[in-house]
Amino acid sequence: MLLEVKDLHVYYGAIHALHGISFHIAEGEIVTLIGANGAGKSTTLRTISGLIRPRSGHIIYRGQDITLTPPEQIVRMGISHVPEGRKIFAPLTVRENLEMGAYIIKDKAEVNRLMERVFKSFPRLKERINQLGGTLSGGEQQMLATGRGLMSKPSLLLLDEPSMGLSPILVQEIFNIIKEINAQGTSILLVEQNAQMALSIAHRAYVLETGNIVLSGTAKEIAENPRVKAAYLGV
Repeated sequence: MLLEVKDLHVYYGAIHALHGISFHIAEGEIVTLIGANGAGKSTTLRTISGLIRPRSGHIIYRGQDITLTPPEQIVRMGISHVPEGRKIFAPLTVRENLEMGAYIIKDKAEVNRLMERVFKSFPRLKERINQLGGTLSGGEQQMLATGRGLMSKPSLLLLDEPSMGLSPILVQEIFNIIKEINAQGTSILLVEQNAQMALSIAHRAYVLETGNIVLSGTAKEIAENPRVKAAYLGV
């Protein structure tokens, strides 16, 4: 098993954000967490990547307990987090943003090779290589944030709301690229408001409601569930 989350409880002060959730990701899977705003999806990703400490529970990555491991160490172990809202470095160029993503890699030739791999997935970034991140369009910034996340050669990519604020045509493009990244061997945990798109590319899905996992199954089973259709798919 690549990642196991076991009975995770997370608090923000007195607010109980995650109520003992458990789920897993196998090697090579795309797993999606769907749910309304405030359900605990981003909190889950932030806890896995070490940005939030859980009150109790365990996060096991490749058989190793990483629950209390510092975030920079988690990146070195092969987990990369592309945060909600992109959080690119606006005053830096596209190249510099990508180099920041590879800060754990000391070999310059390896950094250049990884950058070329990112440009293969996102040719538009290559055209904008010397442009400042803050001057890119929303879609290009999302591509840059995702590309930066790939620069540390992750085995597991945590993607938080990659389609937020993008036009339908760009959403399709981003999701095609996510599928392609997965096909190249990277496992993905995807948090996404656009449940329909998320379920169309995921292998399995979990539905989060107010910090609890209320449903789980294959993406097809979840997409066909009447409760999910009514709440998240507008059917």
